[in-house]
Amino acid sequence: MNADAPIDLDHAATTRLCDAARAAMEPFLGDRYGNPSGSHRLARDAVRALDEARERIAVVVGCAPGELVFTSGGTEADNHAVSGGMPPRPGTPVCPATEHHAVLDPVVALGGAIVDVAPDGRIDLDRLAATLEGIDGRVGVVSVMLANNETGVVNDLDAVAEVVAAHEPEVPAVPLHTDAVQGAAWLDLTERAAAADLVSLSAHKLGGPKGVGALVVRGPADVRPLLLGGGQERGRRSGTPDVAGIVGFAAAMQSVAADRDDESARVAALRDRLAEGLSERIDDLHRTVPPDVETLPSSLHLCIGGVDAETLLFLLEAEGIYASAASSCSSGAQESSHVLAAMGVDPRLARGSLRLSLGRDTTPAHVDRVIEVLPLVVERVRRFSGTPAGSTT
Repeated sequence: MNADAPIDLDHAATTRLCDAARAAMEPFLGDRYGNPSGSHRLARDAVRALDEARERIAVVVGCAPGELVFTSGGTEADNHAVSGGMPPRPGTPVCPATEHHAVLDPVVALGGAIVDVAPDGRIDLDRLAATLEGIDGRVGVVSVMLANNETGVVNDLDAVAEVVAAHEPEVPAVPLHTDAVQGAAWLDLTERAAAADLVSLSAHKLGGPKGVGALVVRGPADVRPLLLGGGQERGRRSGTPDVAGIVGFAAAMQSVAADRDDESARVAALRDRLAEGLSERIDDLHRTVPPDVETLPSSLHLCIGGVDAETLLFLLEAEGIYASAASSCSSGAQESSHVLAAMGVDPRLARGSLRLSLGRDTTPAHVDRVIEVLPLVVERVRRFSGTPAGSTT
């Protein structure tokens, strides 16, 4: 390890392009540049590459190849799933208050219903049932993320599906959507997302390129095209496919699936070691999610009393450590977290929120360095601000 290299503990924001994805993409950035909508040799080569990538991703996700709709990323996939396309799907969309804004905002824009979550961040199934019962008319879609992008909290989609099915057992059933963007790198989607009719994915969260994702549309799920034009993706998403990106996406998916169990265990052990080391050295440090609640093995979310997150992150970066306070979708601006607010975290304590997200390139030496540096940085922030530990004022 290069001792001077920065330590990236913001893998929930994005990941380094993995070697497998880079190698798979290279030919399609050069001579194999065909448009798969054509009919000549270059085009046919691109079609074959797309078909092979679709098959590889489908195996990892647990769907049929024809159920994959390639998109520009997770945000487009979420918007497509929630809206149902253009024109929007009839009925009221429903989601928890902790969803990524790519789900939450279109639900609000469409006049949907927001469900409270438990203090541990998981969807409250009783409140979900009550919300569905209280809707006047049909429910259009229920969207519950597999794993939260800020806290890493994992939801039980099988349990959610049971609540949805009990509310409206008739055919056609209410579609269940899950944003699996964060979970895909660490969880077996063939098991954990099997209950979802619609599944959103994003390549850059798991070692693939940015600007590529997919929406899984299973069986009878009602989805119209969101983007109209050339009728690509079997008429469900128009636009020339990014062949190189999709091929890299498939390679990255296969790569993470190949060693998922071993890497999850290794990274979870590092995460626990990091949590223990920091807890022993920093007063007034709170794990946002109780240890007995399932989170992604890569996720450690903390709230630290007596510090301001923006200052903390600035000083950590000066020490070569990259982290985040919340979601990384606001152009670098540190905004209050709607996730922590929905969980009922004291706003004064939430000011010191810190999201540490580990990845496949995280090492024991990285963890040791953070355990050494972060307590010193916290002490410095508290000293300069005049706010002692145990105070949230």
